[in-house]
Amino acid sequence: MSKAERTRAHIVENAAAVFNQRGYAGASMADLMAATGLKKGGLYNHFRSKDELALAAFDYAIEQMQQRFRGAIAHRRHATDRLIAMLRVYEHMLDQPPIAGGCPILNTAVDSDDTHPALQAKAQAAMDGWRRLIIRIVNKGIARGELSANIHADTVATVLISTIEGSVMMSKLYNDTTYIQQALNHLKDYIQTQLAVPS
Repeated sequence: MSKAERTRAHIVENAAAVFNQRGYAGASMADLMAATGLKKGGLYNHFRSKDELALAAFDYAIEQMQQRFRGAIAHRRHATDRLIAMLRVYEHMLDQPPIAGGCPILNTAVDSDDTHPALQAKAQAAMDGWRRLIIRIVNKGIARGELSANIHADTVATVLISTIEGSVMMSKLYNDTTYIQQALNHLKDYIQTQLAVPS
């Protein structure tokens, strides 16, 4: 990696935390300079605009999340185990987030709603990827006889994601992990008792 590439990676990594915590509008150039240790000119040597940096930072944040998911399900083959492993990614989302500020999809979806179409499109694409992953796991589980043939993969994805993200929002709002723990316990029971075929 060249010096320029290392500097660009350093900027993106540090800017990702700023945008994820403060949102696009709330992240000032002063915040970005403080986080990266670079002056405005140094930032603009690598990014033409704050928009370009924000989009690159979001891509970086999503890659960190995807790495967590890939690591969680990598050595698990049974659909139930894979779905529960995905839940575990969120057990420490508030105290050990992959990017400071929590879930970048939730944060960006709320922050960019009607204000930043390019970031909103990126958040939708990231959500689409998460939904596709769950749907793929569920459909394979149905095909293998691991999950009930009566369930709908799209509905499962909606229930899991909505419950997880809602509980993350509540836990952040009240600074209390009880909400996310309750949601994860409920979803684990949902997977084991309503989705899984009894062994």
